[in-house]
Amino acid sequence: MPINTIGSENRKGDLGSPYAIKDYYEINSELGSESDLKNLINAIHQHRMKVMIDIVFNHTSTDSKLYKDKPDWFLHDSSGKRVNKNPEWTDVSELDYSKNDLWNYQIEVLKYYAKFVDGFRCDVAPQVPINFWITARHEVDKVNNRLIWLAESTDKEYIRSIRSKGFWASSDGELYNAFDMTYDYDIDQLWRSYVKGKTSTADYVKALNEQTVIYPDNAIKMRALENHDQDRAHDLIPNMNDLINWTAFSGFQRGSLLIYNGQEYGIHRTPSLFTRDPIDWEAKDGDLTDLITRLHQLMQDDIQVSGDYMITEDYNDIVQVSYRLKDKIRIGIFNLKSKGGWCKVSLLDGEYQNLLNEEQVKVLNGTTEIGLDPVIIEGKL
Repeated sequence: MPINTIGSENRKGDLGSPYAIKDYYEINSELGSESDLKNLINAIHQHRMKVMIDIVFNHTSTDSKLYKDKPDWFLHDSSGKRVNKNPEWTDVSELDYSKNDLWNYQIEVLKYYAKFVDGFRCDVAPQVPINFWITARHEVDKVNNRLIWLAESTDKEYIRSIRSKGFWASSDGELYNAFDMTYDYDIDQLWRSYVKGKTSTADYVKALNEQTVIYPDNAIKMRALENHDQDRAHDLIPNMNDLINWTAFSGFQRGSLLIYNGQEYGIHRTPSLFTRDPIDWEAKDGDLTDLITRLHQLMQDDIQVSGDYMITEDYNDIVQVSYRLKDKIRIGIFNLKSKGGWCKVSLLDGEYQNLLNEEQVKVLNGTTEIGLDPVIIEGKL
């Protein structure tokens, strides 16, 4: 989440929202200094990990340094009153990207951080014109062309709402002109509807498969069951076995996997954004760390990077994900609602090892029995 100073005016909660940034160039002293940040990044790099920071360019706090210095860079109505596209954001002022000087300023901010971070997660990216992001990436590449660019994309209804007010709002397809990755919000409402039993497995699987053809071939979706704007996955999916299968299914789909702090232990309680609210690690309801680690390892294999990818529906809310590359096939089978059953698989009869737990999986007459545990097996076509 954002590392910059938080505005004092119109604060939400005790700490204020980290998305109400007062100064893009100033590190929040409660987190440390700029030197601390750089030392942390160096230490993380020694563990062969990368560091992405949150970039909030749609708005600043209402008392930001930028608003004081350049008030004409912000949205106002015809009477000169500040106006926001999203009226719920009472602690921020939204920026006006019709101002070319604003583009130059923001690009310099990105260049500054690009010297020592590995990527940007760009907050509510659709509300910032796509031409800005395209220009920004071109210019920032001159400083660091190995950055990961992640757009916090939005769902269809939000895009429609912003556009109805006469403002720009990018679809995911447009965002991929500048970004490597987008959020999974394009199917989020459908996913929630399915989990609640209001949407069929067939409709949900169809939407997932459509993602592979409506976006560019190299587009990456960030799969997430929860994040700081959403309720905990374990609240939505109370059955721990279902949560295990959903975690495995999410991590086996094409794309990348976001894990929100505490999710790896099935934490129920959603922390506040606006006050000190540490995670109660004693309240953990399970341990998904080995599963998530294994999913990450499998995600690096060439077959899951370059293989032909398809999701299919089986009966009883069981889904299959398959990757095919040359003469090899890797199949994931996920029991999403603890029903179990028999599934047809495109593998020769025989014994296979579940790549998640090393248990043996038997294929007989082209079918295999599915219990409560997720299964990933592979073999020759």
